[in-house]
Amino acid sequence: MSKKVSLKDIAKAVGVSTALVSYVLNNKEKEARVGKEIAAVIRKKAAELNYQPNQIAKSLKSGKSFTIGLIVADISNPFFANIARTIEDEAKKDNYTVIFGSSDENAEKSKDLIDVLVKRQVDGFIIAPAENSETQIEYLIKANIPFVLVDRYFPGIESNYVVTDNDQAAYDATKHLIDNGYRRVGMIAYKSGLVHMKDRIRGYQRAMDDAGLKPLVREVTYAAADKEIRAKLEKQLLAKDPIDALFFATNTLSVHGLKYLNTKRLRVPEDVAVVCFDEGDAFDFFYCPLTYVKQPLMDAGKQAVKTLIEAMNHRTTEVLQLHLPSELVVRASSASR
Repeated sequence: MSKKVSLKDIAKAVGVSTALVSYVLNNKEKEARVGKEIAAVIRKKAAELNYQPNQIAKSLKSGKSFTIGLIVADISNPFFANIARTIEDEAKKDNYTVIFGSSDENAEKSKDLIDVLVKRQVDGFIIAPAENSETQIEYLIKANIPFVLVDRYFPGIESNYVVTDNDQAAYDATKHLIDNGYRRVGMIAYKSGLVHMKDRIRGYQRAMDDAGLKPLVREVTYAAADKEIRAKLEKQLLAKDPIDALFFATNTLSVHGLKYLNTKRLRVPEDVAVVCFDEGDAFDFFYCPLTYVKQPLMDAGKQAVKTLIEAMNHRTTEVLQLHLPSELVVRASSASR
């Protein structure tokens, strides 16, 4: 087995001091006033010798692991996959590695993930918290472990968070359908105590109330969404006075609902108009271009990383609570009647 290459080996090969090599490979050449040319030579030689930094030693010296724990509901969901990619790219700019985990909207699984990542000594967390996981967030506060919540938060806990302005986004989406002539607008949402879902329902109800229309919210469980959506839509769409438009509270609910509409040969928007909260890759395969709420994923990811790194580096003790605006992308599925 060949000997592991050290900083000393690189220094000897280039003809400079070990300290100079250390500054360059730790991206601190500016502070040490190392010239660009010699820095490039050092990096090239390190690559040629296949130098691998000793992360354990680096962590012991700095007191940091340079890792961030990211816990989302479901990494296979396009919303969480896209925001995770942004977080990963932003964290890399500050030399942080991101470790992912999916809670599946399960508080027990979320707790297990936090326990594992704390034992791995991550420097901080970015979390889309599961319902009933308040005690986990309170634990992080008591343990002085920096974190930022994304997508949802707990109103009763003072914490950093970056979320979409869900109330206003849902209001705008519903009002768009009403302005286009639809009067029996139904909403399919998850049965959840989480604030982001409550805000979406509240925004929908507010728009219906402002128009003097009766809110028609139907809630389904996360575990049996596909089956329950079919049952709820069966009643709403095949009733004596059927709904003429649908607002889905998430992209996964939208996919389940659109599958049902296809099986019943109901046309969009001729039989029922559709607006979805958030976009999804599957939407591209639907015959009718879908109107959807476009969430500010890149802004949310960047703000979450920036806030977390500032907290981890003790640059600020201020609590940041951001409600970012969304955009309604209008397409054929909600065309005027």
